[in-house]
Amino acid sequence: MISYDDIKKNEEINTYIKEADKSLIALGYTEHSFAHVTKVANDAAAILKHLNYNEHDIELAKIAGYMHDIGNLINRIDHSQSGAIMAFRILDHLGMEPSDIALITSAIGNHDEGTGVAVNHIAAALIIADKSDVRRSRVRNEDTTSFDIHDRVNYSVYESNLELIDNEIILNLKIDTTISPVMEYFEIFLNRMLMCKNAAKKLGLIYRLKINNQILM
Repeated sequence: MISYDDIKKNEEINTYIKEADKSLIALGYTEHSFAHVTKVANDAAAILKHLNYNEHDIELAKIAGYMHDIGNLINRIDHSQSGAIMAFRILDHLGMEPSDIALITSAIGNHDEGTGVAVNHIAAALIIADKSDVRRSRVRNEDTTSFDIHDRVNYSVYESNLELIDNEIILNLKIDTTISPVMEYFEIFLNRMLMCKNAAKKLGLIYRLKINNQILM
């Protein structure tokens, strides 16, 4: 089997991740480089581990998480589909089993909130891990006076973690409301949270959002 460590050491994949993030820098997006994809890989794996999935599926979730944003190299629009096609080509050339490629590429192709659906357990874990990565360190604009709403919301989050407790998965955020009111979070991320709710349901979980110690969904 092609392992997660093999993928992390692959120069081709790492080049695509770096160059895709450069494109997003030019477009003014938050960080989508190695910090993001590594966190998504680890969180997706933690979700499946909590649900007692086998090590093979956990490894596939990590690979999908690490590779999920390479499609931004081509264009931000439809980047999930572009990324799935890129991942198919790479993994096929590496000799991965077709059944594993199918799970990974369908997960990558369905992770965007515009068109994505939690079509399988790998996709569901990837969606939750990706959409839950909200944190101050993703903001790259150093001029706070020019922050747009996405900068404000991400910068306001000074603590963020996913909690897995029994049949619940909780995105626990601490937000500085002097930087961004809670309402702004919902203004830009409501569709993402609804996608996470549906993905959690696919896994037999209940998705919760906790902000400043209050459960909001």
